[in-house]
Amino acid sequence: MNYMWDEILQQSDVLSRCIKTNEDVMNALITEIRQKDIKFIVIAARGTSDNAAVYGKYVFEILTGIPVMLAAPSVFTVYNGKLKLENSMVIAISQSGEALDVAQVLKSANESGVTTVSITNFPNSPLAKISSFHLFCDAGLEKSVAATKTFTSQLYLLGNLAARLANNDDLLKEFSTVPENLLKIFEYADDIKRIAERYHFVKEMFVLARGINYCIALETALKVQETTYVGAKAFATSDFHHGPMAMIEKGTPVIIYAPSGSSLNDVQGMISELKNSEADLLVISDKQEICDLGNSSFKLPCSANDFISPFYNIVVAQMLACSLSLEKGLNPDSPRILKKITLTR
Repeated sequence: MNYMWDEILQQSDVLSRCIKTNEDVMNALITEIRQKDIKFIVIAARGTSDNAAVYGKYVFEILTGIPVMLAAPSVFTVYNGKLKLENSMVIAISQSGEALDVAQVLKSANESGVTTVSITNFPNSPLAKISSFHLFCDAGLEKSVAATKTFTSQLYLLGNLAARLANNDDLLKEFSTVPENLLKIFEYADDIKRIAERYHFVKEMFVLARGINYCIALETALKVQETTYVGAKAFATSDFHHGPMAMIEKGTPVIIYAPSGSSLNDVQGMISELKNSEADLLVISDKQEICDLGNSSFKLPCSANDFISPFYNIVVAQMLACSLSLEKGLNPDSPRILKKITLTR
């Protein structure tokens, strides 16, 4: 057993735990957001955490109507820029809590006197210490370089925070079912391993999704890149029409997420176009009739709306990337060149 696979399987327990851990902090943070009448949110992150930020942008904007901007840390660290952050809340996301450029965004926010929040897996990390509020992933030590349980806990904290701020009790109930439903997906590990065998000799691929699941396309591509060295490229299906579609030729591998929800019609249209171009499609969906459109497929054993399906989709992606890495004779825990903590400015 490698660390990455073991940490994938820990995610049900991690998600159950991290919400309980952060109950008091979340309540206090929501009170402050309402009292200050926050007008917009800025999220700063890098790598996997930046993909979590994309999820945060969608859920906050859709559920609360608060506009969300994804920060460009280079504005602060390379160009010494100063932003007008009044009436905002700044969220910094980092697994280690040591990201130097993300910390600079947070420091600038503190100087502006606005509410600052950090989401990290280390309560004594630099980001945790300089933020007004700290949401603790409580994922336990993550030994594999490839982030898995820290990513889903970041999503879970962002999603639950947005749903609570929106007073959306129905969605909160759905969030509470995620940990148990992840266990159902783990039961299909052998099916995912068989799919990985089919992609043994793949050198490049595309990963597509729409809307909230776009963050999962991004994270899937990243996991495949760092664990298998395959040139995976992620796009929103809406953007794929605007040029990248021209790269598709017969046999081009494409992973496409097609869960039930508001994004399905658009994704289904993209599947039809890709089939006409004779791409090699791996369809991941909770609907059998959609799965049947692929050259290969994985049918999710649980269905959900677009706020929830990312958790199920990413677990499949993580298991697929880990399995493909092992299929290629690689070590998913220690990708070449990469380190667990990356310090950029």
